[in-house]
Amino acid sequence: MSETTRCPCCGQLNDCAQAGQDAAVEDCWCFSTPIDPALLDALPAEQRNRACLCPRCAQGLPVEPD
Repeated sequence: MSETTRCPCCGQLNDCAQAGQDAAVEDCWCFSTPIDPALLDALPAEQRNRACLCPRCAQGLPVEPD
C-alpha cells in the first residue's frame, strides 16, 4: 500500500477516496469533516500534505490498540 492510504498520525488506513487516485474524486468523508488545525500542525513537516488523517485521528480521538 502506498503512503497516501495510511494516516500520518497512527499509520492505520485513512479510508480516503482520493488516496492513490490520479484523478480528483468528487466525494470523501474527509471533504466534510472539520479537522483541528493543531492536529495538522503537530505533524512533522515531511508528513504534511501527503496523506489524510484517518477518521479517528481527524476527530482527535485516541488511537485504539490492535
